[in-house]
Amino acid sequence: MSKHDFSADEFAARRSRVRDAMETAGIDWLIIVHPVSIHWLTGSDAKSYQEFQCLLMSMQPGPLAVLTRQGERNEFNDDAIVDEVWTWGGGEVEDPVAAFEKLAAKYNLRGCRVAMEVPAYYLHPHHYVRIREFLADAFVGEQTDLIHDLKLVKSPAELAYIRQASDIADAAMAVFAETLSPERTELQVAGRVYEALLSSGGGLAASPINLVSGERSCFSHGAPTERHLREGDFGSVEFGATRNRYTATIGRQFCIGEPTERMLELYDVVRRASDACMAAIADGVPAVVPHEAAKKVIADAGMERHRVHTTGYGLAPGFPPTWGEPVHMIADSPYTLRTGMVLTVEPPVFIGEERLGARLIDNVVVTSGGAELLSRYSRDLIVID
Repeated sequence: MSKHDFSADEFAARRSRVRDAMETAGIDWLIIVHPVSIHWLTGSDAKSYQEFQCLLMSMQPGPLAVLTRQGERNEFNDDAIVDEVWTWGGGEVEDPVAAFEKLAAKYNLRGCRVAMEVPAYYLHPHHYVRIREFLADAFVGEQTDLIHDLKLVKSPAELAYIRQASDIADAAMAVFAETLSPERTELQVAGRVYEALLSSGGGLAASPINLVSGERSCFSHGAPTERHLREGDFGSVEFGATRNRYTATIGRQFCIGEPTERMLELYDVVRRASDACMAAIADGVPAVVPHEAAKKVIADAGMERHRVHTTGYGLAPGFPPTWGEPVHMIADSPYTLRTGMVLTVEPPVFIGEERLGARLIDNVVVTSGGAELLSRYSRDLIVID
């Protein structure tokens, strides 16, 4: 993604919404750390999340200033809507927090009310502690989900990219099914999937492919290995496709040869649980309701203790290691579903003692009347004769 992927008006509207939310929260300045937040506000696709970075945003309209490592200066200048690019490091070692303090001094952050995103993966605890110590009484709290919650409902332009990503995912799943055969390794099959994703105009998804077979089919997030597929294998695959960082995910069950009754039973349970979840999704529905619908199907089948994963979650522009958003369909979720949200549906069953597991993964758009299924590839069990 870059600043060219959306109109200037859409970016301006996003910044206006953030400023309104900051005013409501009583914040003068927000220190934005999450790469998805920076991406949403500026268009930046830079890999600067690998080191300390932040975007400073004032509640009052004014310039956006980003602090990033020196190696990303040119990319921010060319592809992001930012007014000031401050950098640290480069050819020599430099303390990024010292660079932050200089930027903060320019805008007198210690004389204002300042909040900060504190996202997993992207902020070193030592940096967080030092920034809090520097801000002292100006620090008024953490606001990690302020921006994330604003972007849960997707714009028409965002939905268009997600639909394109879903089409790419469907095409790659067809390639996956065509590639399955005894004696191919999981890695060889995964390689064909990646070729299909990238050659169709998609980018690299934030999270790598999950592909498990045979005795590994009880792994909920297993990476492909050199294991050869064999007659009688049961397995599952999950991968993401992207369009300008916007993600669509898909997951299917497969069997090499005739499935056993138990394999068919597990597949049937997760498919009925997924159907129950999707039937309960609609605008205004608490996120816990579809979760409870899927959970009941699995519990009624006597498999509740093997349900080891959330029923589903929101999809975002993704940066490694995840494409997920804060909204989850799980017990005690505080979120309410709204038209324009995009959710995964994936209630699973993984049984370690039986070395078996099953999960279907589909994406839906929440609508006023229910859930629009984005995935078009067949949800049937893939059986390779």
